[in-house]
Amino acid sequence: MKKFLLALWLSLGLAGASLASEGGTPLDRFPQDKLTDMASMQNGARLFVNYCLSCHSAAYMRYNRMRDIGLTEEQIKANLMFATEKVGATMQVSLDPQQAKDWFGGVPPDLSVIARSRASGAGSGADYLYTLLRTFYRDDSKATGWNNLVFPSIGMPHVLWERQGARDLVITEIRAGKAAGAWEEVRTLHAADGSAEVQAKPLEGYHGHGAVRYEFVPKDAGMAARYDNEVADLVAFLQWVGEPSQAQRTRIGVGVLIFLALFTVIAWRLNAAYWKHIK
Repeated sequence: MKKFLLALWLSLGLAGASLASEGGTPLDRFPQDKLTDMASMQNGARLFVNYCLSCHSAAYMRYNRMRDIGLTEEQIKANLMFATEKVGATMQVSLDPQQAKDWFGGVPPDLSVIARSRASGAGSGADYLYTLLRTFYRDDSKATGWNNLVFPSIGMPHVLWERQGARDLVITEIRAGKAAGAWEEVRTLHAADGSAEVQAKPLEGYHGHGAVRYEFVPKDAGMAARYDNEVADLVAFLQWVGEPSQAQRTRIGVGVLIFLALFTVIAWRLNAAYWKHIK
């Protein structure tokens, strides 16, 4: 048994190391406290219907289900329903699929379970969305004028850019140079106006490893901080849409575990009392 557990532990460790070595932009951690903040999820719902629902549907979610996050039917009808008049309808879009292919190169995906489907060894689906929506940068070489660190050559424009504000992206890469054993530092500036500038310089005496560092430089730090908070609200709403009963399921699960723990103690004591008189 000890050998089996040791082998299992090693295999899990190697698997984790393999996932960590796959590269790519590391995911930022989504603030989990947003999932229990009704005001945050209500704000996320507002952002979703105003900025996302014009292209992305949430076909498995009905408008009236948003009562579970503290909204009344009157509030839903007055502030969140722009594509239908029935509060029991699902969150569909009127975007023509052929037009979507012509404009974006493909039909925008339904977002009902996007937060669940994007989970990976690098992080949860919420981590993925939280990082994705905060790593857009201007790139005039792309058809939409935008690119993304998490999803390179993404077909979606940065629809929330006015809320985030202008910012530059500086990518600093340490990589092997042209000469054998030589290294160089390459600095790429993606400016807020869409232009790009590349500077390279040799690293004398460097014997380390290749590395990449990304740094966003906002023009308005306060605006960027408010945007990060809004993105967290939006991701909290998408996480809830993927599993509206998540909080209830968690509460039930905790109660079941407490019951099983108490029942285990009672059963153990009953077992000891029963066998005490049997030889």
